[in-house]
Amino acid sequence: MISKYIAVFLAFARNSLIRDMTFRGNFFLDCVSSLSWLLMNLGFYLLVFYHVRSIGVSTGWGVYEFYVFLATTWIINSIVQAFLMPNAQEFSELIRTGGLDYILLKPMDTQFLISFRKVDWASLSNLVMGIIILLYGLSHLQARTDPPWAWHPGTIGLYLVYVVCGVCLFYSLIVCLAATSIWLGRNQSLYDFWFYITNFARYPMEIYQSGWGLPLWYVFTFIIPILVIVNVPARLLAQPVVPKQGWEWGLAAFAFAATIASLIISRWVFQRALRSYASASS
Repeated sequence: MISKYIAVFLAFARNSLIRDMTFRGNFFLDCVSSLSWLLMNLGFYLLVFYHVRSIGVSTGWGVYEFYVFLATTWIINSIVQAFLMPNAQEFSELIRTGGLDYILLKPMDTQFLISFRKVDWASLSNLVMGIIILLYGLSHLQARTDPPWAWHPGTIGLYLVYVVCGVCLFYSLIVCLAATSIWLGRNQSLYDFWFYITNFARYPMEIYQSGWGLPLWYVFTFIIPILVIVNVPARLLAQPVVPKQGWEWGLAAFAFAATIASLIISRWVFQRALRSYASASS
């Protein structure tokens, strides 16, 4: 059963690559455009660190630690934008044109077919850039720990696990947002709303833990667990857990539990919305 889904996904990915390579000029322009945005983003943070030594007082997020954080953000976002967002954006069109009727007739899980029909290969250029910045930041941090914690196989394994958890948390949010198209019709503001919500994940959670940011920290950590998506894996590499406070282990455990809960909830929301779907031919 699982092998069948893997084969179908690989077929989707191959067809998307063939479609992108049909218009290679457009593909390379998309890559250049994505990388240009990342370089401008990186330039902004270089300007910030020219004036300050860390993001927040006594947070530990210095320039190289933040490189690891920023790279983790790019890695997770590139995977989401390549494999998930193109399909979520077209969900309302499937409803409007009746394409969802055709998918419902397929002898496979509907959520799977909707979620992975297309792959935006150009977005994976951000993944390459993220890996480069990650290695650059880690190369400057490894001299600070003896032995170098970030290069320990266990740390790398945990990092990859929590990157997958971050992708799954984003996927759960995307599924819930996309499912609203069944109730609301053409949900064309999906990408804008997605950007506003996920913008909270782009910064270390310490900046929200005082003053007016404290309510935001509670909401986007424990109700909508956006802040744990990047913070948990980035902390594993940039700020080793061993010499840190015990609550960070609890945060890591919560992130794992929140991932499982979010997948279950998003699945329930999607199935509930699907039961409300009225066929375009009816």
